[in-house]
Amino acid sequence: MAPSQQQPYVRSGEHLNEFLPAFWQRQINAAELETSDYRHPILPLARIKKVMKSDPDVKMIAADAPILFCKACEIFIEEITARAFIIADSNKRRTLSRSDIAAALSKSDQFDFLIDIVPRDLQRGGAASVSAGGPRKNAGASGTTAGTDGGAGGSRTQDGQVRVLS
Repeated sequence: MAPSQQQPYVRSGEHLNEFLPAFWQRQINAAELETSDYRHPILPLARIKKVMKSDPDVKMIAADAPILFCKACEIFIEEITARAFIIADSNKRRTLSRSDIAAALSKSDQFDFLIDIVPRDLQRGGAASVSAGGPRKNAGASGTTAGTDGGAGGSRTQDGQVRVLS
């Protein structure tokens, strides 16, 4: 289906319990019907491969692995965005904020691994000690301060510091 013909993932007023089964059924249907152009992925494969190689245990990466990770990242982003929209819509807004994303992530235990990246204090509207868009306290391997710059991948070193891949 062309992007201009796609239906919205979430309809205004839809609740999470109604949304999730329809979202995942739509993803399954799209995966079965999709004939992707692997030469032009949505996310940069070189960046995905670089993040995969940041793990010291990874020696080699098969050619199709970054493509699979690209699709997984795409679905992950779509689900979090739709969950955040449900929160924003319930507050009568159509613009997503960091607090909407934090609230959406806090509603499911499956996103607990993101607690260091998106602090739960954001959902209460209070100022977080480390905001999701602000600079981090830990310096990366290159000496730069890691933040969310919209495109740089990153990983944590063994001592807990964030390494920014650009």
